Amino acid sequence: MRKSNILTIVSIALSVFIFASAWTQEDMENIDNSIFDNPQRSSSMFNHEEHNEAAGLESCIECHHVYEDGVRLEDEDSTDFACAECHEKESAGSIPGLMKAYHLNCKGCHKASDAGPIMCGECHKKE
Repeated sequence: MRKSNILTIVSIALSVFIFASAWTQEDMENIDNSIFDNPQRSSSMFNHEEHNEAAGLESCIECHHVYEDGVRLEDEDSTDFACAECHEKESAGSIPGLMKAYHLNCKGCHKASDAGPIMCGECHKKE
């Protein structure tokens, strides 16, 4: 095989690999932990669409909730807002702090459905 043919094949293979990697990364959701001064764990990453399909979630409200005066609004979701817009680092009255809110929402659902990770290292992968 000629050197130019090998170079062309390698270039095409590399392009496909880079495109596939970029596509996969685009589907990943990063649970931002930059609000914390000195996070002891990495942020959590997961494929949003695959997660929702595997969990059988039909509505964004399942995770992206909105509360008003302590009552969950069933027709409202918070998909356009960061969790930290409502949840501060520390608990404020009846509103759980950000870390507690993540754990209550994510781990709470995983425990209730007896599916999904609940151990720290299962969500917070070492970088």
